[in-house]
Amino acid sequence: LRPAMHRAPMRERRAPGAVRSAALLLALVLAGCAAPRPTPIADRPINVDGRCVQAEPDGFREQATLRVHENRVSALSWQLWVGKRGSCRFELEEFRQTRLRPSVELQALDGSGCKLLVWQEPRRVTLAHAGCEQRCTPGIYDDAWPVMFEPATGRCARLD
Repeated sequence: LRPAMHRAPMRERRAPGAVRSAALLLALVLAGCAAPRPTPIADRPINVDGRCVQAEPDGFREQATLRVHENRVSALSWQLWVGKRGSCRFELEEFRQTRLRPSVELQALDGSGCKLLVWQEPRRVTLAHAGCEQRCTPGIYDDAWPVMFEPATGRCARLD
């Protein structure tokens, strides 16, 4: 077992399947293919003025600001901590937006291949990362989860 396995029950209690669905969707988006008929991301306007600050009892926490209007990102600052093992950090000025629809995509300016992805479902806007290991403390990347916002309020999305 990996040392971080103690975290799985907390996430599953908060979001049974929702995090797995987000991870699967991210994998499908990045791979460009999957099952014979993957469900495409709905092409809807993404609008959120979000601020999510939350912490879990086991020390995992996140602090994220995301402002998107009609699929254009105007503000993004995201830091997440994987317990006391380390953190990841993403700032808008280190990225450029490369796609508007059906999901937003931002590429790192440093040529590392790091991508930030934003998509909206009816009940949440998800901000996820892909290929961004170098922006995290070594050894924690697999435990660095996406952050989700409620579109109407901009607060952290509740997944229960």
